[in-house]
Amino acid sequence: MHAESGEWRRRFAEEARSERPGLALLCLLIGTEADPSLDEAGIDAAEIELDRLAGLLPFRPGGPRAWATAMAELLGERCGFEGTPGDYQRLESSLLHEVLRRRRGLPILLSVVWMEVARRAGAPVYGVALPGHFVVGFGPRDDQVLADPFDGGRLLTGQDAELLVAGTAGTGIQPSMLTPADPLNIVQRILNNIRAWAAARPERSEVALWALDLSLLLPAHPARLRYERAQLLVQRGDFLGGAAELDEYADVVTAVEPTTADRVRQQARAARAMLN
Repeated sequence: MHAESGEWRRRFAEEARSERPGLALLCLLIGTEADPSLDEAGIDAAEIELDRLAGLLPFRPGGPRAWATAMAELLGERCGFEGTPGDYQRLESSLLHEVLRRRRGLPILLSVVWMEVARRAGAPVYGVALPGHFVVGFGPRDDQVLADPFDGGRLLTGQDAELLVAGTAGTGIQPSMLTPADPLNIVQRILNNIRAWAAARPERSEVALWALDLSLLLPAHPARLRYERAQLLVQRGDFLGGAAELDEYADVVTAVEPTTADRVRQQARAARAMLN
């Protein structure tokens, strides 16, 4: 953890618990963990860039389809925001300040750019967390228009959305999949992506650790994340710290899952034994 990380984490926790959490700010604060050079000026510059892009949109172009088309023309065609399969291999693809710089990223981060630019311009925009592929939506459910920022902003027909879901989840699309995504759920999903990236690269376990730490600062998070963090500490050689957190997790779950609690306590003992 670099010198300013404690202050950034305090701000992250504070923003996540505010009445209306700022999605862009939370994403930029995630970036401070990965990039120690990202400072207050860099965060301000990213916010200013989002403002600048919003200022390039036509004034209230019309209904949901007109908004989606205007966004696709600006961000997809003129500015070149899109994704490629190779972007899944880069940590930068999950960091908002890098996505703004490179104009490349994962579907969810490109969608964050779209949402933040469109919101600043007054559009009825929101994220749509389709299984395995995040997109953006405009307008109410009975007049909803979906766009895929990863594909340069291609407007999706109902059949397109069905194919996306079938290709990633192997199921048909459900109405619940098309509801607006909560900003904190979006942030959690981004952190999950970062953890998945790190899990495939054991030498980057420090990335998995800070992603877990930020997830635990969110007001609502799965209790199992504490178990995952304890396991990660043990893997990184912090046997005492990991054992202590394993015991704490066991205390939490013992009332509802006593068998699990016993198994976790055994893991804690095994971790302490590694010191001998």
